[in-house]
Amino acid sequence: MGRLSLYVIVAYTVISLFTFISYWLDKRKAQAGLWRIPEANLQLLSLIGGWPGALLAQSYLRHKSKKRAFLTVFWLTVLVNLAALSWVAVQDVLPIFS
Repeated sequence: MGRLSLYVIVAYTVISLFTFISYWLDKRKAQAGLWRIPEANLQLLSLIGGWPGALLAQSYLRHKSKKRAFLTVFWLTVLVNLAALSWVAVQDVLPIFS
């Protein structure tokens, strides 16, 4: 198996950064008693590749790190994302490995 393509690494980094910022904004809104970012949106960001940023936000910001139902869905999104990435790599559909 080769190395991940630079495009995949950049995409995961950008989506993860956006996800981390979304968690940060959601925490700020929660502290201020404002309208929050829906959990489904945070989970969708994780599903499309932002899960590394979500994991960092959960650890560093201590946001959404204790809510069991949220974490269950979060870890399912991680598994689905990694399974999809693996499937694409095996099918050689996209040049994600160089």
